[in-house]
Amino acid sequence: MKFLVCISNVPDTTTKITFTPDNKEFNKAGVQFVINPWDEYALTRAIELKEAQGSGTVTVLNVGEADTEPNIRKALAIGADDAIRVNAAPKDAYFVAEQIAAIAKEGAYDVILMGKESIDYNGFQVHGMVGEMLGIPTVAPAMKLDMSANTATLEREIEGGKEIVEVNTPFVASCQQPMCEPRIPNMRGIMTARTKPLKVVEPVGEGARTSVAEYALPPKKQGVKLIPAESAGELIKLLRNEAKVI
Repeated sequence: MKFLVCISNVPDTTTKITFTPDNKEFNKAGVQFVINPWDEYALTRAIELKEAQGSGTVTVLNVGEADTEPNIRKALAIGADDAIRVNAAPKDAYFVAEQIAAIAKEGAYDVILMGKESIDYNGFQVHGMVGEMLGIPTVAPAMKLDMSANTATLEREIEGGKEIVEVNTPFVASCQQPMCEPRIPNMRGIMTARTKPLKVVEPVGEGARTSVAEYALPPKKQGVKLIPAESAGELIKLLRNEAKVI
């Protein structure tokens, strides 16, 4: 069984967000990047399934520039067998999906896993695009994944409950908790990751279909106004005229 796990390089959740002077790009200066937390579920579950089967491979795929390689090496340290980096900035969801689909088709992977979304843009788009480009099923968002030979049983979240589906390989699935407990690298994994293959390939296709017109930070939080309990009328007036919520 060949697993392809797609990972994104995202800012740490404690990062203070700023933009370039023209407000068209995220300012990376001084930012600590991590593996997208949702992708860690996909990576760990792929490794668990490979170990349970006693055979197979787990390949990590990242669309990004050279500065993403430390986190690719971390994924290798967690337990992936090899890695591929598409040498291009992930400009939009279609472009990223196009790169994943090309790698998946060339490598004839059985299972393509990724997080349900990246925590920086929260697009929830790539998995569906990849499935459509390859003409294979997509299950999203999956909370549980088990394999028996070439058949997968997945539990996915739906409004008001859950749905259990079966699908034959090849397929795409986006992952979220509580699929597994994400692993952290141990010392042996860190040492072996240094010698695991990391292949760099150039992007395919025509490039991004969309571009950013402008980024903007949310409005700063306003000060709190305390209204005495006996002044209900003033509170209603403020909610109607200033907050405009009634």
